[in-house]
Amino acid sequence: MSPRVLVDATAVPADRGGVGRYVDGLVAALDAAGADLALVCQRSDYERYGRMAPHANVVAGPAAIAHRPARLAWEQTGLPLVAYQVGAQVIHSPHYTMPLRTSQPVCVTIHDVTFFTEPEMHTAVKGTFFRSAMRTAVRKANRIIVPSKATRDELIRVLDGDSTTTDVAYHGVETATFHPPTEEDKRRVRLRLGLGDSRYVAFLGMLEPRKNVPNLIRGWAEAVHDRVDPPALVLAGGSGWDDDVDAAVASVPSYLKVVRPGYLRFSDLPGYLGGASLVAYPSHGEGFGLPVLEAMACGAPVLTTPRLSLPEVGGDAVAYTQPDVDSIAREMGALLDDAPRRESLAQAGLARAREFTWAASAEAHLASYARAAVS
Repeated sequence: MSPRVLVDATAVPADRGGVGRYVDGLVAALDAAGADLALVCQRSDYERYGRMAPHANVVAGPAAIAHRPARLAWEQTGLPLVAYQVGAQVIHSPHYTMPLRTSQPVCVTIHDVTFFTEPEMHTAVKGTFFRSAMRTAVRKANRIIVPSKATRDELIRVLDGDSTTTDVAYHGVETATFHPPTEEDKRRVRLRLGLGDSRYVAFLGMLEPRKNVPNLIRGWAEAVHDRVDPPALVLAGGSGWDDDVDAAVASVPSYLKVVRPGYLRFSDLPGYLGGASLVAYPSHGEGFGLPVLEAMACGAPVLTTPRLSLPEVGGDAVAYTQPDVDSIAREMGALLDDAPRRESLAQAGLARAREFTWAASAEAHLASYARAAVS
């Protein structure tokens, strides 16, 4: 019998970025698997999680934890209290940080180690905070959960993590949201983006240095500048903090089109990803690479990099490029010129995406919780 676990969902952002999709997918799958589950969340998410996990004991945290400093302070005092109140036998902290004084064993998810390996890809304040949080988790947590073997290996190499207390649990993909679109789905998104019937290359993610968006912009411009009907480049997602993105966009010739729509509605994502000529995600490295998996699930041909976990996700079902401008231009141009290969990748990606389920992820998490409970 699995232990009663309290999942701390208070760090989930309103925009449902990567950590939000991870927690949402996991919680729903844990509930469906019959886990003995309690969950604490932001007040704004209380009804959402009640619907998502109808068998779970969902607790709304205090209003103040909508602000990060208050949430981090509450994590140290309020979270252990909630764990006691709901009778939790294990606490799962799914985003690097953890309570330091609690009677229950704690599992912590560490999503990637790039705060150490590529510190220049993060802001100084964020990097300092998360490096400290990760050192603490590796030292104090009963189990560490990571989303890929690459992240496990980096954790052991960089932070001297213990392989015997580190569990790999791949993410899944929510097929109710990410699936091959209809032609009407594609048409609706193109109209909303102001593209009409034009082709486009899609990117989805935060515009931050690790995502390598400036090189994507320059590589795309080089790949399409001399084409009769050049596809647009659409950069969807949060604005992030990469100042080089604006400079790269400014360097694009005026006859090429770059669209920056910001966040898209979840209902538009299948049409957006599946309607693209290709989805480009030339990241410097990911702990997992959920946008790549989501694009594959929408039947899109994907171009990404062979860095860290991305080959674990993409396998032979995606195309690869090095992250420099010339490589992106060369590989993207070759894909745009090869419709049969794009179709082959789309079909292979769709088949591979089906292997990554939240049900399998929940099973791996439950095994980690059980190990923590007897540690």
